[in-house]
Amino acid sequence: MRFTFSRLRSLLTLVLLAPVLPVLGASAPRPNVVVIVTDDQRWDAMSCVGHPLLKTSNLDRLAAEGARFANAFVTTSLCSPSRATMMSGLYAHRHGVLNNFTEYPDTLPSYPKRLREAGYETAYFGKWHMGETNDAPRSGFDFWMSHRGQGRYFDNDWNINGRREFIKGYYTTVITEHAEEWMRRKHDRPFVMVLGQKAPHGGPIEPEPKYASAFDASPIVKPVNYDAWRDGKPAWLAESFPTWHGAGGPLYNYRDYDKFVHAYLGTLLSVDDSVGWLYAALKETGQLARTVIVFTSDNGFALGEHGRVDKRTMYEESIRVPLLVRYPPLIPPGTVIEEMVLNLDLAPSVIDLGGGKPLPNIDGRSWKPLLTGKTSGWRNSFLYFYNYEQEFPYTPNVRGVRTTDWKYIQYPPGDGRPGRHSAELYHLAVDPLELRNLIDDPTAAQKLADLKREYGRLMRVHQAVPDYMPADGGIINVLPKF
Repeated sequence: MRFTFSRLRSLLTLVLLAPVLPVLGASAPRPNVVVIVTDDQRWDAMSCVGHPLLKTSNLDRLAAEGARFANAFVTTSLCSPSRATMMSGLYAHRHGVLNNFTEYPDTLPSYPKRLREAGYETAYFGKWHMGETNDAPRSGFDFWMSHRGQGRYFDNDWNINGRREFIKGYYTTVITEHAEEWMRRKHDRPFVMVLGQKAPHGGPIEPEPKYASAFDASPIVKPVNYDAWRDGKPAWLAESFPTWHGAGGPLYNYRDYDKFVHAYLGTLLSVDDSVGWLYAALKETGQLARTVIVFTSDNGFALGEHGRVDKRTMYEESIRVPLLVRYPPLIPPGTVIEEMVLNLDLAPSVIDLGGGKPLPNIDGRSWKPLLTGKTSGWRNSFLYFYNYEQEFPYTPNVRGVRTTDWKYIQYPPGDGRPGRHSAELYHLAVDPLELRNLIDDPTAAQKLADLKREYGRLMRVHQAVPDYMPADGGIINVLPKF
């Protein structure tokens, strides 16, 4: 546990408010739940964490009135696998959605299904992106509004409860208007509403017209670790630099770096507006105080760091995501949680808050206790997986383990050629930008051995390797069991 001033403030606030906060017991009404998921939003793309250009007043309000998780991560930084993990509480090798073209298994439990079984009304709006060519309503939802594949920033063909409708307009505005209208209806039961934003995903990135020039006067400084793909790094990073996933690549508007970053930030201004509209609708209908609002993203995104303009890797820009939670009956204002939480934890947490039946044999755990300062026994390490995609051959297999202060990454089976590092080791406490690869540093040899053993232990815990492990706790370079 990291004891910080912000945590002390949160605990003191909870003590002071205890006499007036509602008691969350069996007789208390169950809360509504609103989960907002953006696409490819970095953890630091909010002004409440100090972004120098982006002003997100509505996201900042969620953080000020609730909790901000300072260390939230995904276990696979790719859209569909991460979304399936958020729904199920399982690692990708266990739920089976290993790429962006696979359906969420219809028989697999999820938090909307669990809460629906517990009497909740459920709705989904926006980007689903599990099953590229299928926009049909998915099981577990009473209301459905989505589309095939990625969708476009403007003018989409929607499937609304099985009825197809072409709607002109900017994506963020369209889904927010429909979600707001649904929330304002009379509901006889508590509800779970999930809203999947397209922004700020590329292909290309298109801001709403009113924000198209919002950052034109703001020059963009390339990140300090923009060139951190050269000396001491795996050879595949240099090879991928001129590709689709590299900062020197030909697609989108990457070569005009300022324009690329301006567009990315501009789409998030519309997302912030959307959060404000939903907040206002809940307040005007008297539901705000009894609604859990969760804001997060399916993965991060590199804006030039390590020569990348993509996710998929295990670098911090790729795996760290925003996570804000507002629920006044439980969370003191201005709470900051330092513990490492994962997209694995969303499903059990939402079910815990809603009083549903827990999901069996999952990899995640509820972060509800963290909201009241109960941190004993929380994780201090986690696994990361990314599986090579034949459709996008610019990033290899990625496996690794991250602790609070260190990170070990490997690329099975590795290229094996002398001088071409196929693994990485970073001391994040002193090198948060991951500039210096310590994989061959003799002073870090013991730490490397420790991390390899921890990697092996976690692989066994999460059923990702055969029962046999080397006696020294070393690594077996195999894909996880499916």
